[in-house]
Amino acid sequence: MTQVIATTPGLFPLPDWAKDELADLKGHQKTDLISGDESGEVVAAYDEAREEVIGVQQDAGLDRVVEGQFRWDDMLAHPLAVHDNVETKGIVRYYDNNNFYREPVVQGDLGADGGDVAADLGAAADFVDEGLQAVLPGPYSLADLATDEHYGDSADFLDAIADFLVEEVKSFPDVETLFLLEPSLVENTPEDGEDERAAEAIDAVASAADAEVVAHTYWGAIEEKAYAHLMDADVDAIGFDLVANHDQTVYNVQEYGTKDDVALGVVDGQNTLVESPETIRDRIDWFEQQTNTAYDTVYATANTETFYLPVNKFEDKLEALANAADLEAAEA
Repeated sequence: MTQVIATTPGLFPLPDWAKDELADLKGHQKTDLISGDESGEVVAAYDEAREEVIGVQQDAGLDRVVEGQFRWDDMLAHPLAVHDNVETKGIVRYYDNNNFYREPVVQGDLGADGGDVAADLGAAADFVDEGLQAVLPGPYSLADLATDEHYGDSADFLDAIADFLVEEVKSFPDVETLFLLEPSLVENTPEDGEDERAAEAIDAVASAADAEVVAHTYWGAIEEKAYAHLMDADVDAIGFDLVANHDQTVYNVQEYGTKDDVALGVVDGQNTLVESPETIRDRIDWFEQQTNTAYDTVYATANTETFYLPVNKFEDKLEALANAADLEAAEA
């Protein structure tokens, strides 16, 4: 019988009070964004916001709880943006939407750099007895969002990004699940040869984790050849965006199969319309029927990050995901 686990890919909207307080503390310019050396007041505000949103997830009934990634001013580029050997330069568009991030330009070796993400996870672990989930950019997407001025070769650069993420993972506290976010597999499909290297990089990061690992893709479906290579990565589940493109996703799974577990983006992380638990369950059931598979575990999640949403709609969607998982359990 399929176990439905309610979760998210993280990157939550800041609570309104925190947005106002941090704007006053940090300022409003590019130079005022997170760099890793924030004042005690800024750190305290983020700590309070993190504790609050962990409580929101727990009250909603999510099975996996993330720390919220409130410090990620640069979205998926954050782990590089705070690295000592990376200089953040001009503001560039974050994929094809109206959000922007500082371009991280790698100018030196990407060795272990203090475990910024691990430190935030450690702070979250103080409030989560079970079900803690880590979130990281996948190596292919992080390399795609960055600029290399040091390694001089795209394959070497991807390997260095993967090694950097491996060291970050090794610093994690105990987590049950790791979501590796890989939208660039859809938005900037790797070319021949690069697709295999991308899968190998994901495999390297996943292999470092003592947790269930989901390689989560979104903003559409992965092209066929890239998906076939992704299947070679030793991850526990691949995540699919059923909101943006369900037909090509189903074709990929019908043609190449997938893992015993699957993550399904069944809630729209960018649209304020709140899905009902019944709609979410229908989307999960539809996918299982179309792929003729009863999965061991379905991670029911928003398809994308949710920082696009107003806080009240974000909270409503968390409750809908949790209630959908409970609805499945009640029917079983």
